[in-house]
Amino acid sequence: MGFRPWDRNPSFCGRCMGKLSDRGIGGAEIEISMLFADIRGSTSLAETMTASEFAKVLDRFYASATDVLLREDAMVDKFVGDEVVALFIPAFAGSRHAEHAISSAANLLSATGHGDGDGPWVPVGAGVHTGMAYVGAVGSEGKVTDVTALGDAVNTTARLASAAEAGEILVTAAAAEAAGLQADGVELRSLTLKGKAEPVNVYSLRTGDRIMERLQGQRS
Repeated sequence: MGFRPWDRNPSFCGRCMGKLSDRGIGGAEIEISMLFADIRGSTSLAETMTASEFAKVLDRFYASATDVLLREDAMVDKFVGDEVVALFIPAFAGSRHAEHAISSAANLLSATGHGDGDGPWVPVGAGVHTGMAYVGAVGSEGKVTDVTALGDAVNTTARLASAAEAGEILVTAAAAEAAGLQADGVELRSLTLKGKAEPVNVYSLRTGDRIMERLQGQRS
């Protein structure tokens, strides 16, 4: 009948989700949560191994990220080089999408070995933000389309991930508030992000923090 799991989250029907693109360009502006996570220092890492060896590291990172994200009902938006992009849309992740996004980031750090005695097998930093984004099918009408999210909130999340250090999650105050996150002992600070006219208020969550211990392994 042509019904198969959706490649971005097998919990959903691929044929049904494909209808979004089949109907052409279009979407809606809604509140979602977003997670960007990337390997820190990947250029230097690639210099220490062959291209095939580096590809295996990336594949392992992608697999670990996918496993974590699917458990939290995320839409795996894309893999871009050393980065994974995930969207937590209310239609999939429910009203607690911000909580799912933050929990995913914490568990991704755990899955990549942050907090292990021997250190991470790959250094990862992440950014989480909640805000309004345009979600829908974009591209060239009748030719190539893709289902994704666009807007300033998406750009903000990308900048957060770029600013995060290995073993760190930068969570905006907006995402923390939407998740009902009580960041005990974590300082709220103002961060200037590249390309942003105004500073962004963020919490810095790091491996070993009490709040991270609560988040890791948590399933909403």
